[in-house]
Amino acid sequence: MKILFKFFFFFLFIHHAAIAQTNGSLDVLSPGVPEDEGLNSAYIDHKVDSIMKKGIEEQAFPGAQLLVAKNNTTIYHKTFGYHTYDSLQRVGKSDLYDLASVTKISGALPVLMQLVDQGKINLDEKFSTYWNPWKRKKDKRDLTLREILAHQAGLEPYIVFVNEVMKKGRFKKRFVRSKRSNRFSVQLYDGLYLNKRFYNKMKRIINRSDVSSEKKYKYSGLSFLLYPEIIKDLTGIDYQKYVMDSIYRPLGANNLMFNPKGKYPDSLIVPTEIDTIFRKDLVRAWVHDENAGLMGGLSGNAGLFATANDLAKLIFMYQNMGNYGGKQYISEATMKEFIRVQYPENDNYRGLGFDKPLLNNKELDITKAYPAPEVSSESFGHSGFTGTFVWADPVNNLMFIFLSNRVYPNRSHRKLYSLDIRQALQQVFYQAADIKD
Repeated sequence: MKILFKFFFFFLFIHHAAIAQTNGSLDVLSPGVPEDEGLNSAYIDHKVDSIMKKGIEEQAFPGAQLLVAKNNTTIYHKTFGYHTYDSLQRVGKSDLYDLASVTKISGALPVLMQLVDQGKINLDEKFSTYWNPWKRKKDKRDLTLREILAHQAGLEPYIVFVNEVMKKGRFKKRFVRSKRSNRFSVQLYDGLYLNKRFYNKMKRIINRSDVSSEKKYKYSGLSFLLYPEIIKDLTGIDYQKYVMDSIYRPLGANNLMFNPKGKYPDSLIVPTEIDTIFRKDLVRAWVHDENAGLMGGLSGNAGLFATANDLAKLIFMYQNMGNYGGKQYISEATMKEFIRVQYPENDNYRGLGFDKPLLNNKELDITKAYPAPEVSSESFGHSGFTGTFVWADPVNNLMFIFLSNRVYPNRSHRKLYSLDIRQALQQVFYQAADIKD
């Protein structure tokens, strides 16, 4: 009987595998080794170990992990160092990281792309069509969604809203209390609750913010603070529920989440910063970005947490032009439009929401290139302030995910940038094809 059962399940497995192949669902990531895809693992191990060791010694980050996929194969996924410099807890593959601005392309952007596919959003329509307060703003009413997503609109880069809730290092009582109530219902941290109407103040400040008359590349994350409300207005569904139900759960990426406190073991959530300004404590399981924090952790600019494995499913779906496991999440045409450089004539190298290589990247030394000089011009990705970085190269079928908490213990740690660590790591996997035993 046991033999019959084993035969039955083996037949069932083969049957489903055949269906998966017919439906194209082999377009998922499977584990492997560099040699499976023609890369030299000895070279990779030596180079990556050396770069990571230097990064930790120079306190670019206390620990990190790297996941790289070539074609449909995860050829590399290793961890390095510890959660903090006290070397008490090693980094593990199941650790959850605060993605910071990688949230922009992992939270709000996939929903916007789906709304383009559904005809609910037009990239060349005025942004004020979707955000009514701007219809009354002379400097903003004619800005298009395309200009804003490509950072071509002249919006202010960032507004420090925490300055509005604090005075001389203390919280203003009209905005923050130590106990939850109906009015103070937005939790900022343990024992910190924000007035639920504060987001209205944030919106008023954004609506009044300056706009440059000079239209050139100027990075701004302000619109990503507005997309959760815009998405709800257009769909009738809360932003968090929409992105989880339409993207994360179907992908099987259940460890992409907002506000992981109580949803994921604290011990597996990598701490970010020892906050001396806002929360006056170690930030762990709470979003690091202050503006996202003031929105209750649910924002388009930051707030998303992820494991490398589940984040890889999303980025691989992008690299595969919107398809994962035979399901088309975003149309190929929309993907290609969003990853296309929009305003090269203005020396703006950005796509729509996505970061892109510098326009002359291939000609640059690694110390000046962004990212590695070897990436294709069709590649795209994004970085995060906390020390995260994702990149997809559909030409070379190479996906690169680097996760760290470089802001620990504080954001003055900037060796991640000055040592060109991410570019150097990425370059290893392009060069490994040319290395012979």
